[in-house]
Amino acid sequence: MVKKSDQISPFLVAYLIHSVQVGVGILGFQRIIIQSAGNDSWIAVIIGGLFFSLAIWLMYKLLNQEKKDLVGIHQSLFGKWIGGFLTMIWVLYWLVISISIFRAYIEVVQAWMFPLINVKTFSVILAILVYYTISGGFKTVVGICFLGVVIPLYLVFTFIFPLEYAQFRNILPIWNHSVKDIAVGSKDMTYSYLGISTLLMYYPYIKHADQSQKWAQIGNLATMVLYLFVMIMSIIFFSEAQVSKYIWATLTAWKIVEMPFVERFEYIGITSWALIILPNICLTLWCASKATSLTLNIKPKHISRAMLLIMVLAAVFLNGRDMINTFIDTSSKVGYYLLFVYLPILVCISTVMLKIRSKKTNDKAKKSADSS
Repeated sequence: MVKKSDQISPFLVAYLIHSVQVGVGILGFQRIIIQSAGNDSWIAVIIGGLFFSLAIWLMYKLLNQEKKDLVGIHQSLFGKWIGGFLTMIWVLYWLVISISIFRAYIEVVQAWMFPLINVKTFSVILAILVYYTISGGFKTVVGICFLGVVIPLYLVFTFIFPLEYAQFRNILPIWNHSVKDIAVGSKDMTYSYLGISTLLMYYPYIKHADQSQKWAQIGNLATMVLYLFVMIMSIIFFSEAQVSKYIWATLTAWKIVEMPFVERFEYIGITSWALIILPNICLTLWCASKATSLTLNIKPKHISRAMLLIMVLAAVFLNGRDMINTFIDTSSKVGYYLLFVYLPILVCISTVMLKIRSKKTNDKAKKSADSS
């Protein structure tokens, strides 16, 4: 049972959802989506956002029914051993997601700022920062998520600069791609929206958790609007052929930002992005360590240290764009199936079990009343 002093206000869920969805993906998601959906990619962004809104609704249906986190739900439905095994699959997934964000950001720093940077040294420094945050507890992680949304908010206004050279006819004609192409584009948006599954672990830490869904939906809506804005800006600023070639289209668009006090704004943007990716890593790693701690009965700080060591070793091992891209694609696919295949099955099992339990309780109450 979580103490009331450790719980957070429901409105902070919006920041938790939004901060964990916006990360490295927004710096280059356009190329992947446009390869499938072309100038209709903005439609794929909206559809992807709506599907994740549905996923949030499913999670709240499950959590409101069980009144437990994912570890408790698994143990309640499947028992200690099978439930523990299923929980460890999610732990591995959260760890892989945190590694993919961690390594992708280092790659951005390598490609745009310091090509000869020592990956091992930079990884250790970043890992120490993550450990310092996680060791402060869940409320510290929430604080970083809040700051990770509020402080870098100024970066949104930098996307206004490319609008000076916008060609709005690039977005026309609307819906000139097949439903299949747009559906593939929506699926490719998965990595950009991933992270909401962390709700399954921090649900008990929310005051009046069953009433917090509107804030989670607001956080997801804010993410969808942001991705939609960036996608439309990219389509009207670049040509479709150009976007399909740029690995980091958002960073390329920042190249035209001109200010009296700075020549290369993308350097400031990438540096500021550290505060955006930090909540991503901290929240997913906190969920992984918390779930492992509850399952294996080991102190979270020991697990966090072990996971951060794995993260640093993985960052050093993952070299080259192809290897990193394959790792990210794999984690994205796993997340897609966990959210849109496993989660609905889990909700169905929980609903059936709830009805069975309710029926047994009613039968016992009826027998007790008859005997009296």
